[in-house]
Amino acid sequence: MRADACPGVLATHEAADGPLARIRLPGGALSPEQAVAVAACAAELGDGRIHLTSRANLQLRAVRDVDALVTRLSAAGLLPSPARERIRNILGSPLSGVHGGVADVRDLVRDLDHALCASADLTGLPGRFLFALDDGRGDVAPDADLCWHAVTSDTGALLTAGADTGLRVPRGRAVAALVAGARAFEESRGAAWRLRELDPAPVVDAMRTEATAEQTPEPAPTEPAPTEPAQGEPRPVPFVGPVDGRDDVVVVAPRLGELTADTLRGLGGAGSALTVTPWRTVVVHDTSAAALAGRYSDLVVDPADPLLGVSACIGAPHCAKSHADVRGDATAVTAELARRGLPGAVAHFAGCSRRCGRPGGSHIDVVAAEGGYHVGGTFVGLDRVAEALSAQAHDRTTREGQQ
Repeated sequence: MRADACPGVLATHEAADGPLARIRLPGGALSPEQAVAVAACAAELGDGRIHLTSRANLQLRAVRDVDALVTRLSAAGLLPSPARERIRNILGSPLSGVHGGVADVRDLVRDLDHALCASADLTGLPGRFLFALDDGRGDVAPDADLCWHAVTSDTGALLTAGADTGLRVPRGRAVAALVAGARAFEESRGAAWRLRELDPAPVVDAMRTEATAEQTPEPAPTEPAPTEPAQGEPRPVPFVGPVDGRDDVVVVAPRLGELTADTLRGLGGAGSALTVTPWRTVVVHDTSAAALAGRYSDLVVDPADPLLGVSACIGAPHCAKSHADVRGDATAVTAELARRGLPGAVAHFAGCSRRCGRPGGSHIDVVAAEGGYHVGGTFVGLDRVAEALSAQAHDRTTREGQQ
């Protein structure tokens, strides 16, 4: 079996620009104090930038002193269990408890993280294995290996690799069921990295057994249940601005998923708790849109900004495999879209066919090659990428509208 290459803080990835460290944030949660600590690490130990991932984690690049980074992040509470660092992959609905959804899953995210950190037998779980706690809107369920998806305020569906198992489990048994499923996967996985590579039956059986254990007065799960989990868009188009009905919660989008240390320090220093989302946006709590307006140049706050739906891998010169400076090209292309008044697109710029950092959901791949880019599979020169991207986005919107 190949070694698990998923990076962390203790086991960094050696990139062209130096060690890359991934900081896992269960549910994307980052306290003000932790935000300040990460910003200091980026400024003093890395390249001064913080990169958001499609699993709502953070990455620091060009780390100069890994031991010092471990010490600082441990002190900030971001490495609660070094031996289990790699398995703390938990998505939670980012606006849960703030707006929408049928259940607040924030406490379940914390409980699951504590259970994983306390486990004695899950240290071999692959770093790619993903848990999710979906508050009922269907925003984080589709990509996860194991998910509790709320169908009422106190009952949820258990999903495996995005598929409904038919099991309905009280929230009080959700964490135990997910841990049991993960344990069954680890025992039966062989060389598999994700649950979709296996027959899920042993995992479903383990979750059923745990969920029906006589350890709670809550009603046992039933299958099937009358309420079905909502079908959400796997990766909604990012939005920015105040959250509906709230004047103290704002969503912002770091340009190309990248924050400067100064911006993160400013947000945390102002006392704002943050929630990083799988769409590389950030929910800023305890602040207003007016307080953020014009303050941070690296944050997209205009819903009409063409860069809002665009993501990119790190590209050259930071990655030896990249054929181009994709981040620079993505910025130039979106500026050209704005200059010409062309509509933007949900797109991912990648420096090679590996398409690292590619988001889930509907998007257009823009993949670098010698002399230009493949835009949705069609090769064009760099000077025509903006036009090709806008045309493909228009065609895709038209087709979807006809369905």
